Amino acid sequence: MAERGQLPPPAKRLCCRPGYGSGCRPGGRVGGAGPGGGALCAGPSSAAAAAALGLLPLGKTQSPESLLDIAARKVAEKWPFQRVEERFERIPEPVQRRIVYWSFPRSEREICMYSSFNTGSEDPAAAPGGAAAAPGGAADAADENRLPFRRGIALLDGGCVDNVLQVGFHLSGTVTEPAMQSEPETVCNVAISFDRCKITSVTCSCGNKDIFYCAHVVALSLYRIRKPDQVKLRLPISETLFQMNRDQLQKFVQYLITVHHTEVLPTAQKLADEILSQNSEINQVHGAPDPTAGASIDDENCWHLDEEQVQEQVKLFLSQGGYHGSGKQLNLLFAKVREMLKMRDSNGARMLTLITEQFMADPRLALWRQQGTTMTDKYRQLWDELGALWMCIVLNPHCKLEQKASWLKQLKKWNSVDVCPWEDGNHGNELPNLTNALPQGANANQDSSNRPHRTVFTRAIEACDLHWQDSHLQHIISSDLYTNYCYHDDSENSLFDSHGWPLWHEHVPTACARVDALRSHGYPREALRLAIAIVNTLRRQQQKQLEVFRAQKKELLHKGVTSITNLEGWVGHPLDPIGTLFSSLMEACRVDDESFHGFSDFMENMGHCKSLEYQHLPAHKFLEEGESYLTLAVEVALIGLGQQRIMPDGLYAQEKVCRNEEQLISKLQEIELDDTLVKIFRKQAVFLLEAGPYSGLGEVIHRESVPMHTFAKYLFTSLLPHDAELAYKTALRAMRLLVLESTAPSGDMSRPHHIASVVPNRYPRWFTLSHLESQQCELASTMLTAAKGDVRRLETVLESIQKNIHSSSHIFKLAQDAFKIATIMDSLPDITLLKVSLELGLQVMRMTLSTLNWRRREMVRWLVTCATEVGVYALDSIMQNWFTLFTPTEATSIVATTVMSNSTIVRLHLDCHQQEKLASSARTLALQCAMKDPQNCALSALTLCEKDHIAFETAYQIVLDAATTGMTYTQLFTIARYMEHRGYPMRAFKLATLAMTHLNLAYNQDTHPAINDVLWACALSHSLGKNELAAIIPLVVKSVKCATVLSDILRRCTLTTPGMVGLHGRRNSGKLMSLDKAPLRQLLDATIGAYINTTHSRLTHISPRHYSEFIEFLSKARETFLMAHDGHIQFTQFIDNLKQIYKGKKKLMMLVRERFG
Repeated sequence: MAERGQLPPPAKRLCCRPGYGSGCRPGGRVGGAGPGGGALCAGPSSAAAAAALGLLPLGKTQSPESLLDIAARKVAEKWPFQRVEERFERIPEPVQRRIVYWSFPRSEREICMYSSFNTGSEDPAAAPGGAAAAPGGAADAADENRLPFRRGIALLDGGCVDNVLQVGFHLSGTVTEPAMQSEPETVCNVAISFDRCKITSVTCSCGNKDIFYCAHVVALSLYRIRKPDQVKLRLPISETLFQMNRDQLQKFVQYLITVHHTEVLPTAQKLADEILSQNSEINQVHGAPDPTAGASIDDENCWHLDEEQVQEQVKLFLSQGGYHGSGKQLNLLFAKVREMLKMRDSNGARMLTLITEQFMADPRLALWRQQGTTMTDKYRQLWDELGALWMCIVLNPHCKLEQKASWLKQLKKWNSVDVCPWEDGNHGNELPNLTNALPQGANANQDSSNRPHRTVFTRAIEACDLHWQDSHLQHIISSDLYTNYCYHDDSENSLFDSHGWPLWHEHVPTACARVDALRSHGYPREALRLAIAIVNTLRRQQQKQLEVFRAQKKELLHKGVTSITNLEGWVGHPLDPIGTLFSSLMEACRVDDESFHGFSDFMENMGHCKSLEYQHLPAHKFLEEGESYLTLAVEVALIGLGQQRIMPDGLYAQEKVCRNEEQLISKLQEIELDDTLVKIFRKQAVFLLEAGPYSGLGEVIHRESVPMHTFAKYLFTSLLPHDAELAYKTALRAMRLLVLESTAPSGDMSRPHHIASVVPNRYPRWFTLSHLESQQCELASTMLTAAKGDVRRLETVLESIQKNIHSSSHIFKLAQDAFKIATIMDSLPDITLLKVSLELGLQVMRMTLSTLNWRRREMVRWLVTCATEVGVYALDSIMQNWFTLFTPTEATSIVATTVMSNSTIVRLHLDCHQQEKLASSARTLALQCAMKDPQNCALSALTLCEKDHIAFETAYQIVLDAATTGMTYTQLFTIARYMEHRGYPMRAFKLATLAMTHLNLAYNQDTHPAINDVLWACALSHSLGKNELAAIIPLVVKSVKCATVLSDILRRCTLTTPGMVGLHGRRNSGKLMSLDKAPLRQLLDATIGAYINTTHSRLTHISPRHYSEFIEFLSKARETFLMAHDGHIQFTQFIDNLKQIYKGKKKLMMLVRERFG
């Protein structure tokens, strides 16, 4: 007997003797063999029990199931045991026993769900051992073997479960964990409470701290499911106590205390004191708690979920910031929520609430908002999934109104928090409310800047206003035979199409969210029916749009403007409508009929609709002849990918458009195309080309329309083997990238539904532009590859590239690609493709001529290589037109030099005439470049003109003309050295003297890079003779003020006779030049003067650590002084002057005296 009461102990119900107080259940038990009688959990027959548990297929049982078991099983599933007690005055013990028996979960699927992440298998009992098969590879299998469910099976199979006892709605037992290398054998005590075929609480002495049930709980649960006949079964303990008299009860209590006196004695004494106290709280209520007595009427019937552990785990994963696989773990938790929803487990919403609370409490949200930084892409995707899951939950077709109201309140609370993430990642979406299928409110037309930001929860909040009560909708999802052939309304929003098949007109993402909700909540057949109705509606709209455009085509093309009729694109949309339709239809292609219908008891829960007068057809008649779910899935993917849609605001939203498009195409690529699918491709390609503003491949599109390059590449490769003309037409149309074209149409402003009215005059900020350009380049490269050998196609593709691609780096990549394809090994070069490659290379040269590009030298070298492959006329052409392609430096140092190299002559097998023609062009180029940029091109020009006397003289004259104005001493010295090396010493001397006039070496520049050039020039002059030396020394004296350099020159001039080996091999007289006469006297005086000036300069700022260095400097100065006739006297006077002027530097002057007297 049981009744309700308010008492702290954890037991769910209070149980008392029959007739004890008015609160007790009237009546008593009938019959029964003592307290439990030692009965086992055996069913009416082992075969029938096995069949009921799903261990044997129905139809293979040896005898029919008893009516008692059938009734008991149904009662055990649906009724709390208290209701059974209150409903029936007398409950025979065999009936109680069967209800208790059937109340334990019968399927391993839920046990698996609560003890492991989803492994991809629908039925965990399908794989050997009753566990889901691993999706792939030894690594996956190894990971899965560590999951509690797998370990629990291993413990069960290993005979580790013992002492199993079921007392009422309570199961207990021991599970032995075998000894490991580092750990001894342990025995875990496990207790499980259950109600209406759900485990409501678990405890295990292993101290498991995890979201999932531990392996020991799994092992005990599976033991009860798989071996019910080996489990001892007793009625609830209160029932046993009811059978005892006072002496038996006293003996029972005393024995219980004796066995467990260390644990329960204090509690027993406390309870005894309270019972003996007349006014104690325990005496104010009837009965006593019984943890084995089953659920009360008010108890919520749900599986045990450790809420604290869910919160702790999510908090831990978030704190790891995406490292250590935390992102993967969170995605697995989301998958677990979806798994629960599909099983129609109320813990799905409960678990998602716990996850969301931890996400909202993430401290990084406030930090990112404060710093103005964006969250990571992976973290942002987790928030997207969170929002999508809430959308599914609130769209549950069978949730109670109070439950939906509770969710709405919670969602609004989260939505109002300042740090709640926005829907599009970086910016608040300023589009109006589009999710709500109900009429727009009064604020629908308000100014966009005043609208609140849309958060990740906004759509779920809006979806709370949606309902499933529309009769047309209910008929669509509940019947395969819902048609109306007498329906002739051909308007835009008609309920049936011309075939009499049902249509569903609703904001497409919202309608698809309904499909996702149906799938998520375990109604795949209903989801499929609605998906088919939506796709048929989209196909009908396509046809209607084509008709509308054809009627307005001349007017629109004349204006050269277009509009976007969709404010939201379907690909990249937060609700992923196209992905939902595609997945639903593809699932129907994969699953077998039995499993697909497994959960379709929708009408049982929804209630049957009032039947209407319709003609009926089988479900497959909703498809055209030859069509299937597969063709429908492919077609709806093509419709979504080809939709003209505006590029959304914000980096994340734009990246999501690209990512979702690539994901959808990747799924399409897994499908092998047959003739039926090729027809679908042809049909959609033709529509997209002709559908005007409704298509991203229409003749005129909006400037900010999402480009079609990725999609068109897929269409091109798919159509090419079957319809090359259509494939090229589609790809060429898609090549445009209007946002980069200044003259692109801006959009039609005249009609209120156009995007221009929602986002007026928006200047585009395309964060993904570089990715889009690379996709455009990939499309062009694909066409070039396919067009090899087809002159007409190559010309068309080349023209499209030159017109539409605006990035020099991408055109250069295409040029390189074309070159590789044209010169592929083991085949003759494709000359047409080579010319395309050259033409693209020339375009790159023109584009980058006046701009900085770090790859420019690489581009120039590659172009010469390409022109070489094309032939001698191409090389001649680029040299004759060098000024439009290259800088003078590039033309001389790279282009002409490479063309004139021996390797080029050998590669082209040139005869003498051809060699001379190329050389002539190269010389002409060199002289033109030298005239334009003598500083950088003169030396190259001289080199290139060496073999032609007239050209060489001309180049030399250009150098002389430029020497006085535009050229530096470094350039002139370099050319002078070249002249000497080529055997023109007098010309070298001339250029060296010109270089000296531009030079200025200060007293302290004793490491200047020009010093070697000065020494070389003096050595050259000295070797030519006295006159040349006399001519250059005044220039040296004027330009060089550095004493050490001058003394070095002086010393070299005194070692040998000038002109020792003169011109034409004539030997000069061997007389050394005198230091007392010009020109060396002038050089000597200048050197002494430089030493005097340098000494005074150094002494001005000298520090003690430089004293020894200064003394050495004076020693070198003395050597130079002594070269003069009266040098000793001059040096003595110089030292005396230093002592007088710098007498304050006592230590330094003392060192001077020690060294020089």
